[in-house]
Amino acid sequence: MAQRENRSRFLTVAEVANLMRVSTMTVYRLIKAGDLAAVRVGKSYRITEDDVDAYIASRYTEAG
Repeated sequence: MAQRENRSRFLTVAEVANLMRVSTMTVYRLIKAGDLAAVRVGKSYRITEDDVDAYIASRYTEAG
């Protein structure tokens, strides 16, 4: 089995919400809408730091 060279840390929904300064409900909505990739672990979700960074990068807009 090939090992991933760049391992991204998994974050909880609460950690992502805190990082993005939004509510946990907003994070759940992003996951449900398919805008933020997440892995289901039991009854909870985990989101990689890379996926959070990718989501944030995709949301940048130009002023104007």
